[in-house]
Amino acid sequence: MRQPFLFYILSVSVSFGTMATRTKIKIVDNSDLRAEIDNLYEQTNQIDLAKWAIKCAKHILTLSNDAEFNKAVIENGFRINELWQLGKATVYEVRQSGFKIHEVARQCKSEITKHAIRASGQAVGVGHMREHAMVCSDYAIKTIQLTFPNQMDKITTERLWQLNELKKSSLIHNINTSSIDKSIVN
Repeated sequence: MRQPFLFYILSVSVSFGTMATRTKIKIVDNSDLRAEIDNLYEQTNQIDLAKWAIKCAKHILTLSNDAEFNKAVIENGFRINELWQLGKATVYEVRQSGFKIHEVARQCKSEITKHAIRASGQAVGVGHMREHAMVCSDYAIKTIQLTFPNQMDKITTERLWQLNELKKSSLIHNINTSSIDKSIVN
């Protein structure tokens, strides 16, 4: 009796394939570039996504008011995530450091700074769930939108930067994997 149920689950997952992620926040966006990033995101492993998300968060933090928040909490979160990438920190530690970053964001008065810090919290959270990478990139777009109202070119420029950085991360991983595979064969 269990086999038909198992077959049903397998056939549903095969027929639907991968679905695009949905934005969790309200943003004005370049939907074509986001879709391209989302497609590449689906093909990228969690550690490479974590590295990319941290790059995105650090990149967007430059738009925030440093005097308004405790940078040490964010830097510690990045460090915990980097340790997780090496297998030297737990998912629990990643989650806790992400929660601390979001607490810093809640205390900010500036919406720009708040959203930039939320991007950092999401970046750290990739160690918990890979889906946080796309949310991080969306918070970066929200930060751009708030910093440069009604300037779609700035949003497009940010999405292009994100896409290029994700391509670099994926390319580096593929090159490293290819060299490992070749050394195994030889």
